[in-house]
Amino acid sequence: MNNARRGILGFMTGGLATLTLGGGTTAQAGSVSPPLKTLIPEGTPWLSILSKSLEKTPRRRDFKSVPMILTRPEEWDDEALRLIFEYQGQHKQVFDNMVLDGPWLNLMRNSLNSQIWAFGHKDFLVVSGTHGPAHLALYDDYLWDKYQLSQLTQGKFKDNSFLKVSAAAQADPAQYEDITGVFSPLDNSIPVLQSRGVVFLACHNAIFELATRLHQSGTNPDHQSIPQLAAELTNHLIDGAVLTPGVMGTMPELGARGFYYAK
Repeated sequence: MNNARRGILGFMTGGLATLTLGGGTTAQAGSVSPPLKTLIPEGTPWLSILSKSLEKTPRRRDFKSVPMILTRPEEWDDEALRLIFEYQGQHKQVFDNMVLDGPWLNLMRNSLNSQIWAFGHKDFLVVSGTHGPAHLALYDDYLWDKYQLSQLTQGKFKDNSFLKVSAAAQADPAQYEDITGVFSPLDNSIPVLQSRGVVFLACHNAIFELATRLHQSGTNPDHQSIPQLAAELTNHLIDGAVLTPGVMGTMPELGARGFYYAK
């Protein structure tokens, strides 16, 4: 029995507790939002098990230097990624999210709402294959400030607003038709989607490319090498993110395991 399946079965026998956003980082957690109670619907054993398992699975965030191409499982969040690969729910979708200022969070929210309430698939799992410019949303405020990441958005974003939870998150989740509520377009944020079971995959290739860009532009106050810059960026991924050796290379692995592709 592999570690991923052992972890899932362990949570099945141990019972389910109320979930809060965690992510299990081992160093330098990156979330800027307070913990949210789970918005996963009742009667969803597989999704609840996965979310609880991921919450307890450690992420390594103490890198000093990372190579351009990852070759060893300890260089990414292998245990957490395998939990996703082993997901037992029948309905699951991976989104190819690359455009930062596009409707990517809204599309995932809409997909969740349709699957849960229109088709009755409460165990529906959404995975965000985050890369390219959209990957900026997966860095904490410390990095946005230190490396002036807002300048990379052509002035569209002054800070990482994707992590900010709106007042709509406090609405009664039982009122799912509330047009100003937690499931409405007014509540498109990464923490709220995470509380609904959405998993955000981080891309090592996007990290290394950003490190290269920062190094070449001179936005490098500590005068670090590119591998050192990439390590620091990795260490400041938002809480709950799952680091992959590369999102586009991980997509076929998800497809082979029954995930529907969406772009």
